[in-house]
Amino acid sequence: MTDLLPALSGAFGDRPDAVVVDGEATSWENLRDRAQRLADRATGAPALAVHATASLDTVVAVVAGLLAGVPVVPMAPDAGPLERDHVLSDSGAVAVADLPGDGPRIAGDAALILYTSGTTGAPKGVQLSAAALAADLDALAEAWAWTPDDTLVHGLPLFHVHGLVLGLLGALRTGSRLVHTGRPAPATYASARGTLYFGVPTVWSRIVAEPDAARELRAARLLVSGSAALPVPVFARLEELTGHRPVERYGMTETLITISSRADGERRPGHVGTPLAGVEARLAGEDGELQVRGTTLFDGYLNRPSPFTEDGWFATGDIAELVDGQYRIVGRASTDLIKSGGYRIGAGEVENALLAHPGVREAAVVGMPHEDLGQEVVAFVVASGVTARDLIDFVARELSVHKRPRRVVLVGALPRNAMGKVQKKLLCR
Repeated sequence: MTDLLPALSGAFGDRPDAVVVDGEATSWENLRDRAQRLADRATGAPALAVHATASLDTVVAVVAGLLAGVPVVPMAPDAGPLERDHVLSDSGAVAVADLPGDGPRIAGDAALILYTSGTTGAPKGVQLSAAALAADLDALAEAWAWTPDDTLVHGLPLFHVHGLVLGLLGALRTGSRLVHTGRPAPATYASARGTLYFGVPTVWSRIVAEPDAARELRAARLLVSGSAALPVPVFARLEELTGHRPVERYGMTETLITISSRADGERRPGHVGTPLAGVEARLAGEDGELQVRGTTLFDGYLNRPSPFTEDGWFATGDIAELVDGQYRIVGRASTDLIKSGGYRIGAGEVENALLAHPGVREAAVVGMPHEDLGQEVVAFVVASGVTARDLIDFVARELSVHKRPRRVVLVGALPRNAMGKVQKKLLCR
């Protein structure tokens, strides 16, 4: 584990505030010692379930599982009983409170088992090896010029790839100081004085809504956005207020981060860049589904058949385009590629057009069944001082007329998951 996380073995010296979570600070040495005591109890457990709150206790528990050579299974703090029971049963994980445990290991070489959202059935356990984690973090460090001189700031959940792998293990691998703000509020980001900031689009949209907080990020070196597409208007406002064109990147739980813009390269709004070192990408089929393979991919789903093609490619389910050497994600094949009247329409393009209207705060576009068109473009919009007809006409002026929403539904809020992604399947019901 010290090979994976060299900060814990003294490779970068030490400092009393090397890791700060919601105001509680620790040195790398103290973190390692606390984690080792828990690891001694966890050794032999089939897997270690961690109630992943935004706390130093969570950091200790994750590191303890890695020290013990036991797969770590992070669980959302608000997980309901059905989800929790499924994850524990499927992984065989022992909760920290129930240690010591014993029994055979069931997950091969997995360092982490992260469960997907389960939108098409029960959540699936994604097995991520230490080798895949190391390969991905090294590739990101190279792409983002991420070094021990950085202070990484974020307030993302510690049970997903973005907050846990990139935002915690990434700091412990690169030797950068980590400040986890507890919650990703504009004020806490502004006061953290970091050089490298991670956020999801919801975080960045809230930050640009508070210009004084956003301007405090001018002293940073790099802003990174991921987990969902960053609306073009938010990209532009971030550049205006902070002086930074944010880096966007693409990945999945199954693949970690595979495509990214670079710190020393072009950062184009609406595009996620180029494949990282050790990763290959291709577009397959009529619709252009993105497929990837390489060193960052998972080892498969726990207790399920292999998801890979015979030559090792993984189908992401996302539709993408390659534009002037950079990838642009159109959206999920199931919800974001709308086939209406013989046209292929990307939901993201229509959403960005809606967000350009000054009265619109949020927008989600889906395809709904239509007897004549096959699917019609329907927009769910959070807005004020504007009518549905106004927005339909606005998009028709900004884009091709066939891309305009046939219907606009004005709502008070959009359903989102813990990472800020809009849950479009709930809108399609």
